Amino acid sequence: MSAATAIDVVDLVKRYPRAESPAVDGVSFAVPRGEIFGLLGPNGAGKSTTVGILTTRLRATSGRALVGGVDVRRDPVAARAQLAVVPQHNNLDRSLTPRQNLLYHAAYHGVDRATRRARADELLDRFGLAERADQRIEAYSGGMAQRLMIARALIHEPAVLFLDEPTNALDPQTRMLIWARIRQLRERGVTIVLTTHQMNAAATIVDRVGIVDHGRLIALDTPRNLVRGLAGAAILDLTVTPSAAEVTSRLLDALRQITGVRKAESLAPAAPPAARPGAGAALAARLGASGAVGAATASARRQQGVPSPNGRTRFRLYVAGDPAALLAPVLTLLTTRSATLNDVRIVAPSLEDVFIELTGRDPR
Repeated sequence: MSAATAIDVVDLVKRYPRAESPAVDGVSFAVPRGEIFGLLGPNGAGKSTTVGILTTRLRATSGRALVGGVDVRRDPVAARAQLAVVPQHNNLDRSLTPRQNLLYHAAYHGVDRATRRARADELLDRFGLAERADQRIEAYSGGMAQRLMIARALIHEPAVLFLDEPTNALDPQTRMLIWARIRQLRERGVTIVLTTHQMNAAATIVDRVGIVDHGRLIALDTPRNLVRGLAGAAILDLTVTPSAAEVTSRLLDALRQITGVRKAESLAPAAPPAARPGAGAALAARLGASGAVGAATASARRQQGVPSPNGRTRFRLYVAGDPAALLAPVLTLLTTRSATLNDVRIVAPSLEDVFIELTGRDPR
C-alpha cells in the first residue's frame, strides 16, 4: 500500500455459516487519499458487509483490507484510530449535551483536554450548532442530529470517514450544507467512503463509484465514464399506443434495430399524459409525419406480463449520438406499424440508469 492510498482491498471474502454463497466474493479496489468514493449496490449485494469489514465491525473470511495503512484484521484497534463512521440512524448519547457528545468521543480516542475542547468549538461552529451546543439532544431536529454525528466523527481527525446515507430524509438546506462540508473535507485531504441509494445526488459529489452486486465488484469508474459507457449520450422516452394486433415484444425488437439505438427496453404500462394531451400528435405534425400517425383504438393487452389498462406502453431508447436525429426514424417505424406516438421526451442519462442496467429492476 503506497502513501497515496487510503484504502486497499485485495480479494476480500466474507462467508457466513450455512449461507449458500459468500456475502463478499473476491472484492478488490483501492481508494486514493483525499477521494470521495461512492460504494453503491442493491440491498443484500455485499456493500454493507464490505464496509463492516473495513470499519472492523466484521471479520473477513479471507483477503486483505488496509485502512490508513493499517491491516484491519491484524490490528483493529489501530485501524479504528484511522477511521470514523457516521451511521444512517441516530446513535447519539441522549444523556449528554451535543458538546459533551463530542468531548466524550474525543476522550475515547485519546485526544487531550485542551485539544478536544478547541476542536469541539470549531466543529460545532462549522456545522452551525454552536448556539445550541449545550441544549438537550431531544431538542435537535433530524438534520441537526445528522450534522452533530458528522462533527462527532471528525473530532479525532480520522484519515478515512465512512458515511452511510448522510442526507437521507433531510430538508434541502441541510443536504446542501452537508454536501458542502463533505467537499471541504476532501480539500483537507480526508478520504470519504459514501454509501447511499440516492444515486444521482451521489454522482454530483463522488470522484469515483464502485458498484457491488451478489458480493462482487461489477463496475468501478467515474460517474461520467460509467454513464457514457453504459447508458449512452441520451435517452428517448416514448409513450406509444401500438395497434390492436401488435405484439409489444416485436415492436420493441423493431425499435432496437434503428441505427443509433444502443439499447431499448419496455417499461411499465403508461398512463395518458394528463398535462400534455396530444403532445405526441403535435410533435408528429411538426416533424411532417403522415396522417397515418393518428389515433388508434387499442385493446387491453399484456406487456411484460402486466395488463395495460389503456393500451399505452413506454419504451426507453438509449441513444449513442444526437437523440433529435432519431425522432424521424422512430416516427417512420411507428407509422408503418400503425402505432400512435402519444408522448416523447429526451432525457439525460444518469448514474441511476447505469445502476439499473447493471443490477436489474427487480427489488431485492
